[in-house]
Amino acid sequence: METVIETEKVEQALDTIRPALARDGGNILLVGVEGGKVKVKLVGSCQGCPSSGYTLRLGVERRLKELIPGIQEIIHV
Repeated sequence: METVIETEKVEQALDTIRPALARDGGNILLVGVEGGKVKVKLVGSCQGCPSSGYTLRLGVERRLKELIPGIQEIIHV
């Protein structure tokens, strides 16, 4: 049985991350949720930043998985 992840819960979790990204002039947008996969887009200063992969994996993905059981993967689009 596939885990259903509510978009609203993902948005709430992203709201806990956004202040840290905003300090560097960036933001993160939720593009969609499909099963256990969450699609996001880094924007502002985060877009094209050499550290964006690090931020996505060790910051965003780790935090979302802590807050929302069932998330398998974060995909940057």
